[in-house]
Amino acid sequence: MARNRVIYQSEALYISKNILSTGSGDHRQLARVQSANYNFNISRQDVNQFGQLARIDALVLKSPTVALDFSYYLTDGFNERAMGFYVGTGVGAAYSEGNFSSGQMGSSSGQNFFVVTTTEGSDLNYDNGLNSLSGKGVIALGNGFLTNYSVDASVGNLATTKVTIEALNMTSTTYSGSGANAGMQNPAIDPTAGTANTSYIALPAPTTGTTAANDTSIPSALRPGDISISFGTYTGTVNTSANPISNVDLSASNSINVQSISLSLPLKRSPIERLGSRFAFARVVDFPILAKLDVKSIVNEVTARNLASMLDDSTERDITLTIKNHKDTTKNALVFKFKGSRLSSESYSSSIGANKSVDLSFETQIGGPNDTAHGIFVSGAGVQDLSVLNWGY
Repeated sequence: MARNRVIYQSEALYISKNILSTGSGDHRQLARVQSANYNFNISRQDVNQFGQLARIDALVLKSPTVALDFSYYLTDGFNERAMGFYVGTGVGAAYSEGNFSSGQMGSSSGQNFFVVTTTEGSDLNYDNGLNSLSGKGVIALGNGFLTNYSVDASVGNLATTKVTIEALNMTSTTYSGSGANAGMQNPAIDPTAGTANTSYIALPAPTTGTTAANDTSIPSALRPGDISISFGTYTGTVNTSANPISNVDLSASNSINVQSISLSLPLKRSPIERLGSRFAFARVVDFPILAKLDVKSIVNEVTARNLASMLDDSTERDITLTIKNHKDTTKNALVFKFKGSRLSSESYSSSIGANKSVDLSFETQIGGPNDTAHGIFVSGAGVQDLSVLNWGY
């Protein structure tokens, strides 16, 4: 029976370990997904000639532009690990931290993404029996590269992550539950030859993502009331000339009242092409990478500062964003450390009927995998699915 419509209850978003992954153990369903949008665009060059008004052909010279963007509620770092980011874990040991973007820096062929759709009126996450995906439609994107990652947290809203992906290929198929070609064909392509991958892959059964064998305290989402921010030595009394004019000493009652935080990590990639290759054979990250942290607050008090003196202070400072697990507030769900940051701008806004506000912008350059002083460092509880820890990131 044909569907009348497709809504969120009928869909799920999956990700592969890499483009050559085939087994269900090398694929995971992403948790708490709120939106998923995808499209492709084919660019052609017309071939014209004297003596003929209309073109005689239109040839594809560059690989198609395939895009995917999706958003999800933050939990314990599982989605981030599945996407190839390095997230230190706190399971069975003290919380560790790692250079968040290190897993994205190498030149690779990306990952595959799958949007699975079941019949109208059914919850896909409860179709977890044998061959549960059989007969379901799948939109698959091959050779996907992450180009932007951002986290937004604000008063009155759950902490949300937005991700942008650039891919090389898109397929539409029906998942087969049995037979010689059980599963579905791999959507990845050989970047050099531009030919389709002929292997067949299997996806795991869908899950609600609310329980795990090793822990029952997986957060459903992260609340704004469980978020705290420490500006580190930006609040201290040493080398204060480059500190914000607003009082950011959150231990004091007259400090700014933080309303929202936005952390962005752009990972712009350049395609490397060569003669004889139909597609770009590699998509490498453009360096340097400048990460930003924007903080919007209500102003209480200001402190004595002189912009002329601030220009001469090159001290780098660390900012820590800590998010507790609402199911167990003695534990942290996620911790983001913005290391080696510098204040880049401070903007005030005041008008009739509104609280005076200040926007603070901090930035840091991403360092190499062995640089422990610069970049974004993340640790998480990591109890949702420990198997992604073995994906090699």
